[in-house]
Amino acid sequence: MTAWLVRILPDLRRQDVNNDLADPDRLHKRMMLLVPDEMGGEARAQAGVLFRVEDTRNGLQLLVQSSMKPDLSRLPDGYGEIALRELDGLLSRLTMGTSVHYRIDANPSKRLGKNAGPKTGKIQALRGAAAEEWWVARAAANGLAVSTVSSQSQKDIRAKGSVRHAVVRFDGSAVVTDPEAVRMAILQGIGRGKAYGCGLLSLALAQR
Repeated sequence: MTAWLVRILPDLRRQDVNNDLADPDRLHKRMMLLVPDEMGGEARAQAGVLFRVEDTRNGLQLLVQSSMKPDLSRLPDGYGEIALRELDGLLSRLTMGTSVHYRIDANPSKRLGKNAGPKTGKIQALRGAAAEEWWVARAAANGLAVSTVSSQSQKDIRAKGSVRHAVVRFDGSAVVTDPEAVRMAILQGIGRGKAYGCGLLSLALAQR
């Protein structure tokens, strides 16, 4: 069980880069170029493709993770500065009681309606304290006991017309309570909107 993480510092002078960043569907398709085409209708889930767009002190970056080794040659020449690393070391060090720092862009939400089933009822986006409560509960279900949490609303994602994802970034510290569940959460992602930049759980070991 492993994964690869690609960091792309896109060349913002390029029109194709800016077109991708402005269109969630285009960006999704670009990220899917990193894995084989012949994977059927559930290609993203099968290949474990998750990604996140971040503004950093060094400029914009794309983080792309997959459970299959990505084919970087399928990105256009000059698309950006690219670095690749395997996550075996991190995954193997996630043991019971390990302290970590985390980051995730997620789509916290709940279904309205007293008798709403898992796929019925209107979906309401959560913000602020309600979103943080959602994340603490979701993290616990995926093997992380949250110690600290801060949240920041990101740009909402509109894709395929009516689909809308209200994105919130969660940062903080946590303790691993179920190593296997945490590894699966890293590999499979958490929550809705995974095809559009949500769900990628990034962990870093806390320094002792």
